[in-house]
Amino acid sequence: MGSGSLHSEELAIALLELAQRSGAEAAEVLQSRSHCSPVFFEANRLKELQSSESEGTALRVWRNSRPGIAVAYGPVNPQVLVDRALSLSELNQPETIELTQGTTIAYADDGKAVLVEQLLSWGKEAILRVREVYPDVLCTVDCDCELESTRLINSLGLDVRHQDTTLHFAMSVDWVRGDDFLTASDGISTRGDLDPQAIANQIIQRLDWAQENVEPCSGRVPILFTSKAADMLWGTLHAALNGKRVLEGSSPWSEYKGTQVTHEAITISQEPDIGPFSCPFDDEGTPTQHLVFIQDGVLQNFYCDRTTGRLLGQQTTGNGFRPGLGSYPTPGLFNWLVKPGDRSFMDLIAELEDGIIVDQILGGGAGISGDFSINVDLGYRVKKGQIIGRVKDTMVAGNVYTALKQLMQLGADAEWNGSCYTPSLIVGGLSVTGRQL
Repeated sequence: MGSGSLHSEELAIALLELAQRSGAEAAEVLQSRSHCSPVFFEANRLKELQSSESEGTALRVWRNSRPGIAVAYGPVNPQVLVDRALSLSELNQPETIELTQGTTIAYADDGKAVLVEQLLSWGKEAILRVREVYPDVLCTVDCDCELESTRLINSLGLDVRHQDTTLHFAMSVDWVRGDDFLTASDGISTRGDLDPQAIANQIIQRLDWAQENVEPCSGRVPILFTSKAADMLWGTLHAALNGKRVLEGSSPWSEYKGTQVTHEAITISQEPDIGPFSCPFDDEGTPTQHLVFIQDGVLQNFYCDRTTGRLLGQQTTGNGFRPGLGSYPTPGLFNWLVKPGDRSFMDLIAELEDGIIVDQILGGGAGISGDFSINVDLGYRVKKGQIIGRVKDTMVAGNVYTALKQLMQLGADAEWNGSCYTPSLIVGGLSVTGRQL
């Protein structure tokens, strides 16, 4: 059977049948296709237009309960792929076969595509808006319309598929003033309407606040993380709630289910039908579900794939995702929603007698220990409820778990930052050091 002889629809079924005829007692095929049309502006001018497509097929088999996985990109020779997966299975130890039973479901398409001409218009519009106010800045814009389709089929009768279209828009501005260099950035991923003017206006606001450089405060002071920067804090909680970490005993929350672990104002959940990276099923074919991780500060649930859930004595939560086509499913998140408060961002600023706003950070965030020390890439000093200027050469250090127990206020300004929907928030318990002017 030649590499180009089968249509994609027929290929998955042919791989399952061929794998079973070759001695596999169970098999699964994951097919992924994507098409994107990125538009890239650099130094205020259009630099590049592209259009790219990719297609990948992953075959997972079990022979004598030993798993093997093989991947092909583009045209597929079914026999070669099956032989490769079966050969790799001989190198692995036997395991419990984890497959989802089910029927054929084609989920409704999500999102709406736009033409390249619209992407070009959005990029030009955003650049023009920023340069109306700051004509000397250099703007970079990267916007894209990405169409993705996924199909998962297995030997237990499951055949599920979905297709989604996501718009991505990212903008950054470089502002050089003598020896002073500043970069401000913002962006959005959405399956709905996209407003380049709103993104441009947020960048203008950041530049307005950065007109003057001022000395940072020092010691333990309240820190206001914008919705963009707050994602750094939540990353530690992603790890702590991972069922695999719980199973290994490396999560500090392994024994704290039903216990208060954060400030009572914090409620965190996942929602399968909301946001730019929502999906109807995971990479094991399990339907995704509404799941509350933390309710009013109390730990409610960990997220698991099929194997992790079984070993923990619970069901999968529909969170079995593959980091790549050639990887085995592992617990992962498709979105993360932090329930907003009722105070505007300007209200949060007004509450600070003396503190720091962190908007952009340099370096990675905290690990599962929660300890971190970050350099503030873009931040501001607040005194008596007013932003007085930008702080430079400033570092914020502390512990995520401690900070989230010392939450002072949650904003009402929740926004999507990738797959994380979070408001701004003020936390205590962190220390600030910085160079004096």
